[in-house]
Amino acid sequence: MEQRQVGRSGLWVSRTALGTMTWGKDTSEEEAGQQLTAFVDAGGTLVDTADIYTGGQSERILGRLLRAAVRRDDVVVATKTGHTPEGYRPVDASRRHLLASLDASLRRLQTDYVDLWQLHVFDPATPPEESLAAMEAAVAAGKARYVGAGNLEAWQFATLATWQRAQPGRVPLVSVGTEYSLLNRGADRGLRPAAAAAGAHVIAWAPLGRGVLSAKYRNGTPPDSRAAFPHMAPYVEPYLDDRSRRVVESVCTAAEGLGVPPLAVALSWARDQEGVAAAVTGPRTLAQLEEVLGVEGVELPPEIRDALDDATARQER
Repeated sequence: MEQRQVGRSGLWVSRTALGTMTWGKDTSEEEAGQQLTAFVDAGGTLVDTADIYTGGQSERILGRLLRAAVRRDDVVVATKTGHTPEGYRPVDASRRHLLASLDASLRRLQTDYVDLWQLHVFDPATPPEESLAAMEAAVAAGKARYVGAGNLEAWQFATLATWQRAQPGRVPLVSVGTEYSLLNRGADRGLRPAAAAAGAHVIAWAPLGRGVLSAKYRNGTPPDSRAAFPHMAPYVEPYLDDRSRRVVESVCTAAEGLGVPPLAVALSWARDQEGVAAAVTGPRTLAQLEEVLGVEGVELPPEIRDALDDATARQER
C-alpha cells in the first residue's frame, strides 16, 4: 500500500486508513483483530480511533490487539480528544481536560505514545493558545509524536495553525480531519486550501459517503446495512436523497466503464485528491475491509476524475 507524507512533517502513513468507530459495538473484538491483521498484512499502517468511540471501547480493543495481533511499531496510531459527552459542557479543549484525556487514551491503548494526537473539536470557551500549549506539552513529554486537528471550519483550523507557525520551534499541526467525498465536498470551499497554506494535509473520513457511494442502497436498504440499524440510520439517511442518487448514478457509470466496483471509484476519487494524505474507511466486517483492500491499486484516469468533478462540483453540503 502506498505510503504518504503527512504535511511538511516526518510522519508517513498509508493512503488508506482503518477506521475503528464501530469496534466494540457493531464490530466484535474477534473481527476487529481479523481486520487489523489483514490491514497490516496488506501494507496498511494508519489506524484511526478516538477517545469517545464506543465509550472508549475502540481504544481498549485496539490496545489489546497491539499486543496480541500486530507489532506496535507496524501501526501508526491516531486518536482524538475534545468531546466530553459525560461532562457539564459538550466540548472541552482546556489544558486540564486534554492532558488528562491523553493519559486515559494511553492507558486504554496500552502504549506509551500515540503517533498522531488530534484535537477533535473547536472549543470556543478555551483560548486556542491554551489548547495548543497542552498539545506542545504532550509532544515534549513524548506522549504524542505529531499533532493535528479535525472537524473544524477553515477559519478555526487557520487560527490554530497560524498561531503555531507564528513562533519558530512550535510544534506544527500536520493534519486536519474532515468528512470528504463525492457526496460532501464542503472541504473544497476553504479547509483544503487552508490546510495547504499551513503545510498540512487532509485526512478524509467517510470517503464512501457513509457507505452510500458503494451503491449498496441503489435499489433499497439491505437488511445488514448501517441504514437498517436504528442507531446508525440517522448517520446514513442524509445521503439517501435524490441529489445523492444522481451522484451515485454518476459513480456507477464511471465504474461500469472502468470495469471496477463503484466503491473503487468513490474511494480513489477522495483518496487521491490533491492535499489528501489518507482516506479513512470504517468497515464493520472483514469482508467489507477486503473489498476496500482489493481496490487499492485502482487509479482514476484524468478524464473520469474530471467528469466526476464536474458532476459533483455543485453538490457541496
